[in-house]
Amino acid sequence: MASGEDVKRSEAAVSTIVNRAEEAKLASEGVKAPSHALLSISKSLAAGGIAGGVSRTAVAPLERLKILLQVQNPHSIKYKGTIQGLKYIWRTEGFRGLFKGNGTNCARIVPNSAVKFFSYEEASKGILWFYRQQSGNEEAELTPLLRLGAGACAGIIAMSATYPMDMVRGRLTVQTDKSPHQYRGIFHALSTVLKEEGPRALYKGWLPSVIGVIPYVGLNFAVYESLKDWLIKSKAFGLVEGNNELGVTTRLACGAAAGTVGQTVAYPLDVIRRRMQMVGWKDAASVVTGDGNSKAALEYTGMVDAFRKTIRNEGFGALYKGLVPNSVKVVPSIAIAFVTYELVKDVLRVEMRISD
Repeated sequence: MASGEDVKRSEAAVSTIVNRAEEAKLASEGVKAPSHALLSISKSLAAGGIAGGVSRTAVAPLERLKILLQVQNPHSIKYKGTIQGLKYIWRTEGFRGLFKGNGTNCARIVPNSAVKFFSYEEASKGILWFYRQQSGNEEAELTPLLRLGAGACAGIIAMSATYPMDMVRGRLTVQTDKSPHQYRGIFHALSTVLKEEGPRALYKGWLPSVIGVIPYVGLNFAVYESLKDWLIKSKAFGLVEGNNELGVTTRLACGAAAGTVGQTVAYPLDVIRRRMQMVGWKDAASVVTGDGNSKAALEYTGMVDAFRKTIRNEGFGALYKGLVPNSVKVVPSIAIAFVTYELVKDVLRVEMRISD
């Protein structure tokens, strides 16, 4: 019969083995978890980047026309509307003119979109956790207002991270073949602005951009997600499919509605942002008119001054210059971005399961 000491030694040995096994399991999980999390983050960023590139390239001609309408000199109007403007670009600059600045735009929008979608998901998780802690309801879901906050956070982070690219993209898009000063590409534009105007110039127009991105991106995410949730829960109009999901066409419509609401609210700030980005560029007046006939340099002391001078010199309607091509652009662009993001993420998620 085993003595008491033998029993104690046996129990100690078993306990040690169990503890070592637990430690080994935890160590193994600790090694796997970070790599799995990193892979998940990478795929989320990739989905967002692809969504941004596809959606922006699809509407590149309208994006360029919008910026030209926003900054053209009111005394030398060359672009009088969407159809006329596109025809004029085609006639004077050819097919490539329609996509001028799109390379820079994609170089900006791909990381911007990647950061934006990823930031939204992470901000949503954090806000939802905080909301459940404060309300004491572990089953609580995000409200439209909380989604608006998460979208605003995502927009600010993405805009700030990629703003210098947006600034030089605006200038590359505005210049024409007749412009006296030519930027040869993204890096040439960045280096030229740094050399001639200093590093702060790369963030000209940042304040109205951030103020504008709060309602724009915030409303985009809030309207899209809330509209999707409402359609799924209420099963309205019979749009919900057998797997309790919305079809691609319905999701495109939700994205279009979100884009329309967001861009209409934030558009005046976008106009002011573009105009402020031209300040300090010695050839800006010639660039925006295309013939150098403007006598006055573009000068604004800040966002409020830009608003005041624009309204005083051109009227309130100037704050909505380019709204029509922008609306035609934004509606499909936002819709394509949301749906592309979800479809790419679904494909990557399936691949992730298979690799696991």
